[in-house]
Amino acid sequence: MVFSSILFLLYFLPVFILVYVLLPKSWKNHWALLVSILFYAWGAPNFIYVVLATSLLDFYLVRAIYNAENQSRKKLFLSTSLVLNLGLLAYFKYANFFVENVNQVLAGLGVTTLTWTNVALPIGISFFTFQTLTYAIEVYRQDHAPFEKPTQYLLYKLIFPHAIAGPIIRFKSVAQQVAARTETPDDRIIGLFRFSIGLAKKVLIANVLAKQADLYMGGELSELSFDEAWLGILAYTFQIYFDFSGYSDMAIGLARMMGFRFPENFDSPYSSRSITEFWRRWHITLGAFMRDFLYIPLGGNRVGSKWRLYFNLWLVFLVSGLWHGASWNFVLWGAFHGFFLILDRLFLLKFLEKAGKVPAALFTFFIVAMAWVLFRIESWQNAKIFYFQLIDIDDIKFIELNNSFYLVLLLAILFSVVGRSGIFQRVSHFLTIENPSLSISKSAILTLITVVLLFLSVVFLSASNLNPFIYYRF
Repeated sequence: MVFSSILFLLYFLPVFILVYVLLPKSWKNHWALLVSILFYAWGAPNFIYVVLATSLLDFYLVRAIYNAENQSRKKLFLSTSLVLNLGLLAYFKYANFFVENVNQVLAGLGVTTLTWTNVALPIGISFFTFQTLTYAIEVYRQDHAPFEKPTQYLLYKLIFPHAIAGPIIRFKSVAQQVAARTETPDDRIIGLFRFSIGLAKKVLIANVLAKQADLYMGGELSELSFDEAWLGILAYTFQIYFDFSGYSDMAIGLARMMGFRFPENFDSPYSSRSITEFWRRWHITLGAFMRDFLYIPLGGNRVGSKWRLYFNLWLVFLVSGLWHGASWNFVLWGAFHGFFLILDRLFLLKFLEKAGKVPAALFTFFIVAMAWVLFRIESWQNAKIFYFQLIDIDDIKFIELNNSFYLVLLLAILFSVVGRSGIFQRVSHFLTIENPSLSISKSAILTLITVVLLFLSVVFLSASNLNPFIYYRF
């Protein structure tokens, strides 16, 4: 089940919210947990038993970390938790990739290949793993005491707004909210408004762009013209942003309706003026996780050698690329970004600063778009063909598309940069979205916008095929 489906919008969500509001405070967490289990079981009925069993084991392992009297026992229990969860991730997500590559090597040597039955990839396993890692490590670091009840831990890990595709929620940031929180009518208005913004991003923009991206990047690439290739990568570049940021908006909004405050995950990344800045604005929670749990333990900026610093940066992005998918194209995508982060440190940041704001932003957008080619096209050979079509200026078809596509593309471009504009800042200040107390006029404005966006989104969904979220497969 996905958020942008008629089933979720017209049946699942209204029933959940209605019951949640009517229940006494002591029952709200139990209802949220039950619904979250059903929500996940809808898409992965077999894996839910693995999730529940390992989660209960994790709960008691982390309690053991917290109660252990000496450091060696703490490390033992932490290591057991890490091996368990990283082992599950390695098996379900990377076993097929490993065996395929080993068999390629064996075949090249003329040796009999391994016999292997492909393992099905459970949805959202990478995000589940991040949840368990942050829980165990932050308790080990004494950032926060563990949960008192297994149901609290299960809710933290499985709560349906973010369970499938984030944002990544740090344990210490929501521990108190899971144990005790209060949602107000204003929280529900603001949350539903935020949800409708995300739904509109997904349905009215990302899904429209996806049709052109799939047409030009999912077919016979060698037959693409220069203009088709550029339309394809532009469509995909904005599709993935509105698809993923739309999901994050919906997750943040749904959580807000329950009284949770989830962290922001995007901050107008396509207006960035360097790759370094881009990664402070794109998938913010992933960047923070990689920084705190991988980059800093490797030495961060405090290593003695610049080359060690550059190696650490590159390694972090290789891991980030592999986290996105068990395929070499994701590794190349991560290496591509890591390479430009190193160039930023060497000389590129100074050059872009001198070039000016607009040229720097255009250059950064170009680099990001070129990297998305590797993200979208799994075969390196096909990616090379696509790159060639992008520079084959002699092959232009002057294609004609429906005006609605160009309108949506224009809106995507405008909304990608509007977050940092003065007008948007003034509108946000007027609505005071983060203010816990809304005036009647502001509540009316938010409600009107919400109703319009929800109505348009449902109408578009009813008349088109559902397009799943890109990040569901990670």
